[in-house]
Amino acid sequence: MNKLLLLLCSFVLLFVAPHAAAADPSALSVVTVGTNATGDQEYSVTLQVLAFMTALSFIPAMLILMTSFTRIVIVMSILRQALGLQQTPSNQTVNGIALFLTFFIMAPVFDVINDKALQPYLNEELTMVQAVDEAKKPMMKFMLSQTRLKDLEMFLEIANLKVDTPEQVPITVLIPAFVTSELKTAFQIGFMLFIPFLIIDLVVASILMAMGMMMLSPMIISLPFKLMLFVLVDGWNLVMGSLANSFGL
Repeated sequence: MNKLLLLLCSFVLLFVAPHAAAADPSALSVVTVGTNATGDQEYSVTLQVLAFMTALSFIPAMLILMTSFTRIVIVMSILRQALGLQQTPSNQTVNGIALFLTFFIMAPVFDVINDKALQPYLNEELTMVQAVDEAKKPMMKFMLSQTRLKDLEMFLEIANLKVDTPEQVPITVLIPAFVTSELKTAFQIGFMLFIPFLIIDLVVASILMAMGMMMLSPMIISLPFKLMLFVLVDGWNLVMGSLANSFGL
């Protein structure tokens, strides 16, 4: 849908706009780039709308790779595999849980973005470029707090960049370093979740082999025991709380 809207906007600019300009030279006066009182560039509303429509295509990637979503959805998927449940909870449920838990964890960051960037921009106190720069600061601060120094140094070395402090790292280097750290952390948490369920599988498999019931799948017998263990220890509460606390909440 976003790509369709972007194509329609491009069609208007490429085909309709030239004819309108030929009929009325002032028709495209709204498509301008000017300089405001502070000396910064200020884009017209038409260009801002076009930039916003283009940015819509990147919002899913930004939500997944620049927030806590990646760690949460990977841990939830590993937990489902550890329990031996292939489709329960469903993918929609897992993604929904990860999405709303992401909103909960990222709420302080989003509040800062709203106060420092969005509201001043809506009140015409900041230009679009200034608002974007202000919005980047809390996001970069969050990502830096969750990124390992080793991963950051690796991507700085690949990019052949040198910085004095982590705050000077460009966002193009910070994002892949952050994603790498999130993947490692998610797999570490997933490993810890897998251990107790793996022990149950091994015990059940050993008992079945000792009884000579080698044709019976151990997964069928161990599944109710794993579910019972997960419910008795209040597993969902532990997993959700551990994921939230892993971000320093």
